[in-house]
Amino acid sequence: MEHVKIDNKTAITTFILLGFGNAPEFQILLFLVFIIIYSVTMAGNIVIIVLVIMDHHLHIPMYFFLGNLSCLETFYSSTILPRMLASFLTGDKTISVGGCLFQFFCFGTLVIAECYLLASMSYDRYLAICKPLQYATLMSGRLCFLISAVSWVYGITVMILVVSLMSQLKYCGPPEIDHFFCDLTPVLDLSCSDTTLVTLVTFTVCIIDTVPSFLLILLSYICIIASILRIPSSDGRKKAFSTCSSHLMVVSIFYGSLIFVYVLPQKEAVSEVDKIFSVFYTVLTPLINPLIYSLRNKEVRKAFKRMLNKCGISK
Repeated sequence: MEHVKIDNKTAITTFILLGFGNAPEFQILLFLVFIIIYSVTMAGNIVIIVLVIMDHHLHIPMYFFLGNLSCLETFYSSTILPRMLASFLTGDKTISVGGCLFQFFCFGTLVIAECYLLASMSYDRYLAICKPLQYATLMSGRLCFLISAVSWVYGITVMILVVSLMSQLKYCGPPEIDHFFCDLTPVLDLSCSDTTLVTLVTFTVCIIDTVPSFLLILLSYICIIASILRIPSSDGRKKAFSTCSSHLMVVSIFYGSLIFVYVLPQKEAVSEVDKIFSVFYTVLTPLINPLIYSLRNKEVRKAFKRMLNKCGISK
């Protein structure tokens, strides 16, 4: 372990990610589970990205946002899972302070962008169901591109500020992070500097980014449900509910786990329950997005069949 003497304190240059423990009998099992999840996640999201780009039937706002979300979650999974898989396979759980901060930068950027993309998708569904005659005018291609670009750029800008503040902190022993990735709270717990400013900035960012987007999603679905209930035919109501249920499912898992970990009163240490809920928004959300949208969305299934036909795989 590398250390540097600063102001009579030993500054850490390397962290140890404790992950899910050191029991050797579980490491291979966990590796197999997470390698399958990572493979399915990457394959599913990449297929959706290719379909949205190649199939002109999917060149509408709903699938533009879906393609962006799949692109985001491809990077999202690659930020955390490869490092975790390597530690299961080799037993090396060390990560440099710089590498840890970079992982948190990527993670935070993608979480912020996903909050706004999910809100944008709910607003898109609201316009499509509640204001169908105005939909084409209100949700133009230019607006979709602008929303997506702003989501990514804003997330990057915010995390540059947060990580630059974190990089100025001094980190002292013990160098162990009781988590499977470099999350904010367990990293700040290792700092021997004053973390008041970083904590204040990150709390403000969390409030600004999660509360308005969650309220927009909630309001959109209240309006959607009210509109659906006014549809006279049961088939029409069923079709409308089917269109939105997959998005609502992803939103519920993503925000529910985030709220449990970050909004509920903080504990003194990261518990195993916290780690399990962290798995929901870091690992399972990127996995279920392509599965839910591909299995429940008829247009995506049709586009997939058309792609197979073009490749000569299916007739």
